Amino acid sequence: MSKHALQIFACNASRDLATEICARLGRRLGQLDISRFTNDNLRVQIGDNVRERDVYVVQSFTEPVSDHIMELLITLDALRSASAQRITAVIPYYSYARSDKKDAPRISITGRLIADMLKTAGAHRVLTMDLHADQVHGFFSVPVDHLTAIPTLAEHFHNHYDLSNMVAVATDAGGAKRVGRFSERLGIPMAIIDKRRVNDTEVKHGEVVGDVRGRDAVIFDDEISTAGTLVSSAETLRAAGARSVHAGATHGVLCGPAIARLRDAAIDSVVVSNTVHLPASKRIDKITTLSVAPLFASAIERIHSGESVGALFE
Repeated sequence: MSKHALQIFACNASRDLATEICARLGRRLGQLDISRFTNDNLRVQIGDNVRERDVYVVQSFTEPVSDHIMELLITLDALRSASAQRITAVIPYYSYARSDKKDAPRISITGRLIADMLKTAGAHRVLTMDLHADQVHGFFSVPVDHLTAIPTLAEHFHNHYDLSNMVAVATDAGGAKRVGRFSERLGIPMAIIDKRRVNDTEVKHGEVVGDVRGRDAVIFDDEISTAGTLVSSAETLRAAGARSVHAGATHGVLCGPAIARLRDAAIDSVVVSNTVHLPASKRIDKITTLSVAPLFASAIERIHSGESVGALFE
């Protein structure tokens, strides 16, 4: 595709991130009007000519999640109707990746359902970041480019922390692979907390597998939601003798009581990316937000020109 054909739009959840991406690419953010009819139905109108264009729509699935998903679906359909040549749904945070299996009777595997809806609406491909479960990649019947913020977060810790006494910590065995990649990139050891779910709302943290006594522990995960797991993990690490506790995650969802919990917790610092917009009301001193706009900009540029996206991480 010729370079002039590239166009980027943003729905309401990710306008700031999309603006940064456009600035990196030297592009103007496309005009998109999202409004509501008097009966509360959403209305989307594309303000630019997109005929035969290579179009990218940036939208994270953040609160209110259902509204933001509908915004994206309607936008994709509008772009298809306007004869866009190729449409890529850029979803920095795909929240329904947590609904990846049938772990209770008579429930939906919603991560797959949303993937099907994106294709039906008009998406030819998807660009996303750090899915909660790797198998969600397989839910899509269109090409998926799956980015990771691990290099961005690791670089920040390398530049701003003393790694000589640091250990990376997984909050459970399921996160060990992700934390392993993070610890390997920094060249530090790792530990795992033995976490067992008591019921739907209660999790019990047991022993720490690995040496954390006298060390600076950094808990690493794909997202921080209510921060319940993070705070209880920090308490477990402190009880095991950790000298300090830090946290790193790609998606700073920080919903419900998360900010209050983090403010009061024995956690020295929290580092997240801007896949989820962090409003001023949630910005406390111990939270640092890193931009992944350069990574998304590079990926979009490579997709547009037909280059390898995987080469970004080699």
